[in-house]
Amino acid sequence: MPVIEINDQDQFTHLTTTAAGDKLIVLYFHTSWAEPCKALREVFEAISNEPSNENVSFLSIDADENSEISELFEISAVPYFIIIHKGTILKELSGADPKEFVTLLEDCKNSINSGPSQTGTVENANVNEGSHNDEEDDDEEEEEETEEQINARLTKLVNAAPVMLFMKGSPSEPKCGFSRQLVGILREHQVRFGFFDILRDESVRQNLKKFSEWPTFPQLYINGEFQGGLDIIKESLEEDPDFLQHTLQS
Repeated sequence: MPVIEINDQDQFTHLTTTAAGDKLIVLYFHTSWAEPCKALREVFEAISNEPSNENVSFLSIDADENSEISELFEISAVPYFIIIHKGTILKELSGADPKEFVTLLEDCKNSINSGPSQTGTVENANVNEGSHNDEEDDDEEEEEETEEQINARLTKLVNAAPVMLFMKGSPSEPKCGFSRQLVGILREHQVRFGFFDILRDESVRQNLKKFSEWPTFPQLYINGEFQGGLDIIKESLEEDPDFLQHTLQS
């Protein structure tokens, strides 16, 4: 069936729960800036229109425009495919190899007859309980720091530099498009900043969400105060082009 472009989380939730029925669902995460995604889009549409895939739902998701959905599945690279059936994540694939994707899709269609894999589940499209979160739970169980200790460590981290960016990867090698964009914004405005790769410390990654009361990354701090994620920083700069400099000076 034709590819459906996802415009918001409500549409995504409806198509992956209420309207899903017994269909196999393929999620295709892409961005406008990733060259491999441009060529793969045509291939993805061609595969979706094949008669053998009439009972498969193909959803196209711009990872930058739908950051909440991307965060749910912890998308750190594009193109990225996730195949779901009845709320169960059957397979995940990172990369732009059409043959590998077709093989994966055929394997998933065949596996439905023998019962779904237990790689992970999605409940109401609001929770990704796959291997990522299982690892996070294990890390949390092994966490020895008390709440006071981690909060003290986070306080030191957010004040480590006048401008601190908590991101996926490093400025020279961002691991997600959102982090890449925020690094670009800081450089464009000639703002010197420190950074912390949250992928290297699961304790910081999880507890900073509570510390800032903000569920996604990247996160930007100025003078120890949380300023927001990518969208909020963009909005602040639209309202005040010198927002970063003004906040630093205040």
